[in-house]
Amino acid sequence: MKSGEAPWPGAPLGFGLGLALLTGALITGCGQADSKDSAGPRDAAQTGVGSPSPSATPPKDLCTRIVTYWSREALTGDTYGDYQSMGLSGGQYEILMKVVDAARAEKKSKGAQAAERLIDREARAGCEDLYRDGIPSGGPWG
Repeated sequence: MKSGEAPWPGAPLGFGLGLALLTGALITGCGQADSKDSAGPRDAAQTGVGSPSPSATPPKDLCTRIVTYWSREALTGDTYGDYQSMGLSGGQYEILMKVVDAARAEKKSKGAQAAERLIDREARAGCEDLYRDGIPSGGPWG
C-alpha cells in the first residue's frame, strides 16, 4: 500500500492512519507482566513508569500544519490533487483552495515571501474557524 492510499477500495479516508495509530497505541500499552521470574528493570526510572505521556495535538493545529504544507506544494505546482490522497477532509480542502487562490494572487503582486506569510496566516485562520467548536459536525471527514 502506498502512502496516502486506503487499504482497500472504498475504505474510509484516513483508515490506514487510524489503524496504524490504534495498533501503535495497543502495542505501546502492552507490556510484560511483572513477575518474579521475569528479568529486567524494576524501578520507575528504568521502566518509564510515571513518565508523562506525549500530549495530543489539537485538531486545529493539525489542520493548520497539513493545509499549510499542501498550500505550499500547490503554490509551487499547478494542481491541488485529490483531497483524499492529501489526507484532507472536505472542510480542510475548502480552506486549502481559498488559501492557494489568495497566495497565488499575493505572489504575483508582492512576491513569494509575502505569499508564504499569507499561507501561514490564512491556513491558521481557516482552521481555527473550522474547529472553533471542536470537530466539525460532519465528523472527522467534514
